[in-house]
Amino acid sequence: MKHIIFGGDGFLGTELTRKLTAKGEKVEIFDLKQTKSSGIYDNTALVTYTRFDVTDPKQFDLVKAEAGDVIYHFAAKLLVPIVPRAERKEYFWTSLYVGTENVLEWMQRTGLRNLIYYTTDMVYGHTRFHPRFEDHPREPLGPYGEAKYQTELLCERYREKGFNITIFRPRLIIGPGRLGILEKLFKLVDANLPVPTIGNGRNYYQFISVSDCAEAVICAVKAGFPNEAYNLGSLNPPTVNELLKRLIKEAGSKSFLVPTPAGLVKMTLAALDRMGKPIMDPEQYEIADETCVLDVSKGERDLGWVPKDDDVSMLIAAYRDYRKNRKA
Repeated sequence: MKHIIFGGDGFLGTELTRKLTAKGEKVEIFDLKQTKSSGIYDNTALVTYTRFDVTDPKQFDLVKAEAGDVIYHFAAKLLVPIVPRAERKEYFWTSLYVGTENVLEWMQRTGLRNLIYYTTDMVYGHTRFHPRFEDHPREPLGPYGEAKYQTELLCERYREKGFNITIFRPRLIIGPGRLGILEKLFKLVDANLPVPTIGNGRNYYQFISVSDCAEAVICAVKAGFPNEAYNLGSLNPPTVNELLKRLIKEAGSKSFLVPTPAGLVKMTLAALDRMGKPIMDPEQYEIADETCVLDVSKGERDLGWVPKDDDVSMLIAAYRDYRKNRKA
């Protein structure tokens, strides 16, 4: 048995590879890029790499899979860096939906039926019920969330064909080596500048660590690839104000929080986006003043998975890694 990871050179794929190879498992990574500095390719006896584009169906001839191999689909384009407004729909549809469709069609041709797939909590859109359980309405707010939502519907159709597909919907995944939107925050704190919040900052904010995400994957494989969707997030998340104040204290910064009128800020960000000068993606700022907390109890019941990392520790660890890399 081997582990085939589409998008395996990414943040989650490299973490999962580390955990699998530590157990002596063989991993084959298929990705557009190869980050040799990650260290995962040092063990040539256990890890192989093939340059690969999931949006090209012809490239699947490069994948030599056998019955019993474990298939993971993590290949995706993210909201950061921000794509120009006019290009977003095609950009995300091609990379997310077409890529997923190609993976599923290849699996069907080869007789494979078990898949671990990552989507996003952005399939939910605005918070209708708190906390968000897995049956929360799926009403995405933009092309990224919409493409991910459509891939979930696609997976549901393949389940009717006899596939076992475990879907994970994570909150913002953070950990060493990944900054994304957090880089702007860290720069403000390092410069001792005011840190604006969209709204009053009293809403709760939830992360999920890349380590906990990889552990959830391992638990799902052990559980036999349940045909279910699972939320992934931390336990007992703090408010935005509490989270940012702890970060500022940790940094020894003179920064302070500045609450802003959420409606006015969103109108301004939307105007900048239309002008071709986006600061944040609309799918991020539209929910920035909401409490978007995922209930993760289903993962514990079905998979025996419980997140270990708390939000404050995750944010501080990401900040320390950012500072270390700046000095390097």
